[in-house]
Amino acid sequence: MLTISQALVAVVVFLLITQFLKLQRVRRQFPPGPVPLPVLGTLIQLNFQFNRDLLMKLAKIHGNIFTLWFGWAPVVILNGFQAVKDGMTTHPEDVSGRLVSPMFRALAKGKGIMLATGHTWKQQRRFALRTLRNLGLGKRGLEHRVQEEAHYLVDFFASMKGKPVDPSFPLVHSVSNVICAVVYGHRFSRDDESFHELIKATEHIFKFGGSFIHHLYEIFPWLMSRIPGPHKTALACYDVLSNFTRREIQMHTERGTPEEPQDFIDFYLDHIEKSKDEPRSTYNEDNMVYSINDLFLGGSETSSTTLNWGLLYMVTNPDIQEKVQKELDAVLGPSKLICYEDRRELPYTNAVVHEIQRFSNIISVGMPRVCVRNTTLLGFPLKKGTIVLPNIASSLYDPEQWETPRQFNPDHFLDKDGNFVAQEAFLPFSIGHRVCLGEHLARTELFIFFASLLRAFTFQLPEGVTKINTEPILGGTLQPHPYRVCAIPR
Repeated sequence: MLTISQALVAVVVFLLITQFLKLQRVRRQFPPGPVPLPVLGTLIQLNFQFNRDLLMKLAKIHGNIFTLWFGWAPVVILNGFQAVKDGMTTHPEDVSGRLVSPMFRALAKGKGIMLATGHTWKQQRRFALRTLRNLGLGKRGLEHRVQEEAHYLVDFFASMKGKPVDPSFPLVHSVSNVICAVVYGHRFSRDDESFHELIKATEHIFKFGGSFIHHLYEIFPWLMSRIPGPHKTALACYDVLSNFTRREIQMHTERGTPEEPQDFIDFYLDHIEKSKDEPRSTYNEDNMVYSINDLFLGGSETSSTTLNWGLLYMVTNPDIQEKVQKELDAVLGPSKLICYEDRRELPYTNAVVHEIQRFSNIISVGMPRVCVRNTTLLGFPLKKGTIVLPNIASSLYDPEQWETPRQFNPDHFLDKDGNFVAQEAFLPFSIGHRVCLGEHLARTELFIFFASLLRAFTFQLPEGVTKINTEPILGGTLQPHPYRVCAIPR
């Protein structure tokens, strides 16, 4: 006679075996991959980790399109340039959905741009693109904002008089102020305490992204939402960002919408009024807040982190730094205002900026997409609702596309005559319908900030420091370990 505990164990074992067999039947409908287990999926085979290098190793075993399982949810991985390109561009509309995961839902509640999908995403993205163009995206008006912040940044490093300094905050302050001017209509001083709080909250959100606790929240949201931990801090930090934006909106509302809108908030408030009678309108204060959050998060952390890596690479590659400076001196001289168009006359500098983006590869994997209808992906039929994850890093490190993918090498973007050459596998801004809407602004910022700094200073390690850690810190973006640098005036 079985005891109650033995009976319960027998029932659990039976259910697990049943679910295991069911999983094996279901997985035949997807691209190949590790064998999933009930409850855990393929987490054991992943050692409870999830990063770009692990995905690239799995691709060598299972091919450049394979399936991982997170609990009961299958995720189709695209690895390598060709798979990422074909998967995202052959039927781009089919894979334009965004996975509104439990953590994303807790953060943005399916609103805004980056973490929204369907009708809301289409309306908010279309409005944001149109408004950014009206505010000067791709024109000299917005470029002037970048040049202004580059001037402030150069002044800051000059004020240090060659003393060691951690460049991370001055970089994120300057880059963030560009998007602040666009969205809020003004910049913030380096001493503004509320702005410091905003930057700290942003950094915490990105550090939490991709962490072990983040993955646990996605798999066990019901449990994690009821216990304390870093996930609660991340949600509180997102509220800091939202509350900051709501205060700015309130100030705009109190002063009234001007005849000529001056910033993103002005344009949005005006559009709320114009579209209030449209039955399917998604233009409201919540979507405005979350869209602005997306613009701020996407327009501050990524570019400043890339520049942070850029200074690190110049310190560790002084010969490359010197070649950039010689080109800048020869073409621009000491006083010309640097503009984005100058990149055409500065092929080596342009190549170095691109190589900084490629090699730092700051997005760990990429943002997941969702099939919005039944489709075929690289020969595999996928049903509506299937999650697809393009491993963008695998394109930037693809050995079939880059001569020395794991080395910092500006020659990747130069021909034998020293002319700049664009590379198709260069996809730091993603590809397809979900491509980064701030790509042009980011390119402009990276070039003008980098060229301005290297024309004014030579960057080197503090006296007595001979080694520096070039391995990334894993998170929502891949950050360099904290370091100090001396900006020696030229």
